[in-house]
Amino acid sequence: MTRTEKRRVWLGLAFASPWVIGFLVFTAYPMVASAYYSFTFFNLVKPPVFTGLANYERLLADDKLRLAMANTIYVTVLANPASLAFGLVCALLLNFRVGGQALYRTIYILPIVMPGVATGVLWRWLMNPTLGLFNTILAYVGIRGPTWWGDPNWSKPSLIIMTLWLNGIVTIIYLAGLQQIPKELYESAEIDGAGRWRRFLNITVPMVSGVTLFNLITGLIWSFQLFTEAFVISGVNGAPQGSMLFYSVYLYSNAFRYLKMGYASAMAWVLFFIVLAVTYVTMRWSSRWTHYDVTAGG
Repeated sequence: MTRTEKRRVWLGLAFASPWVIGFLVFTAYPMVASAYYSFTFFNLVKPPVFTGLANYERLLADDKLRLAMANTIYVTVLANPASLAFGLVCALLLNFRVGGQALYRTIYILPIVMPGVATGVLWRWLMNPTLGLFNTILAYVGIRGPTWWGDPNWSKPSLIIMTLWLNGIVTIIYLAGLQQIPKELYESAEIDGAGRWRRFLNITVPMVSGVTLFNLITGLIWSFQLFTEAFVISGVNGAPQGSMLFYSVYLYSNAFRYLKMGYASAMAWVLFFIVLAVTYVTMRWSSRWTHYDVTAGG
C-alpha cells in the first residue's frame, strides 16, 4: 500500500472508531460476559462461582419459565399475523390519493413516537373496566365490557389490540412497498378483466411479499422480547394469574429482583438461540412465497 492509501485506511478507521468502540464496550463485551455468567452462580454481591450447566438444567424444570414461554408464544403466534394484515389494509387506505393525505399519514404514525412506558399507562386507563373509554363506549350500545387487563382470558388479547395501535412502522413500510409496484401491472390486469380482488391477490400480495418477510421477521423478534408495555401494565408478576408474564419480564425479574444474574444470563442465551432458530426457519420457509422484482437490476 502506498502512503496515501495507508493514510486513507487509518483515517477511515478513525472515523469508524466511535462506533467500533461503542460496539465492543456496549455489545460485544456484555455478550461475552453474559455467556460466561450463564455457567456460574452470580448475584452481583459475591464473585461468580462456576457451576457448569446447572443454570440450563434448572431452566428445564422451571414451571414459571414454561408459563412465560407459553404466554410469549401465544402473543407471537396471534399478534404477528394480525399486525401484517392490519398493516397492509391500512397501507392500502393511506395509498389512496385523497385530500389531506399527508395529514392522515402523519396522524396514523404518531403513536409509534410515544415512549413504551407512556403507552402502557395510557392503555391501562383506556381499558379500565369501570372508567375506561372502551367500556364506556360499549356501555352506550348496551354491551357490558370485559375487565380487560384484570381478566386472565382477556389480558393477552388486550395487549394484541394495543400492538395494532402501534402498528405504524409496519404500515409505513408496506406503504413504501406499494408505491414501488409498477402501475402498468394493474392496468394490464384490468384490461384482461381482472377485478380488484384478483388484482390484489395476484399483483399486490406477491409484489409486497419481500416487505411482508421483513415485517414478519422484525415482528417475531419484537414479540419474543416483549417487555415494556407488559411490565408497566402488569408488573414483574404478570398479573392477573401470570397471564401477562412474558419471557423478558421473567428474565428481568430474575436478574434485577432476585439478583440471579447467572440464571438470567442463561435465560438470555436460550432466548437468543430461540430467536435465531425461528428467524432461520422463517427465512427458509419464505422461499416458497416471497417474490422479488427480477427486473429491478435491468
